[in-house]
Amino acid sequence: MNILKDVFSELFSMFVADARLTATILATVGLAAVLIDATSLPPLAGGLVLLLGCIAVLFLSVRREAKRRASPKSGSY
Repeated sequence: MNILKDVFSELFSMFVADARLTATILATVGLAAVLIDATSLPPLAGGLVLLLGCIAVLFLSVRREAKRRASPKSGSY
């Protein structure tokens, strides 16, 4: 039973470790759903919005992390 608890704990932490990434992915999925439902956008176009949105979120997340790692830590020599 302890192993199951550890596995679920790791899965949970994997998906919520970066709250900003999780929130933007959920917002992207929500936007695609609203566009398909509210504007009668064809599902294929909604899928394209979803694909491009997720790629953009991934790109921005990687860029933010690269900048964070490249910046020198203050006070270190």
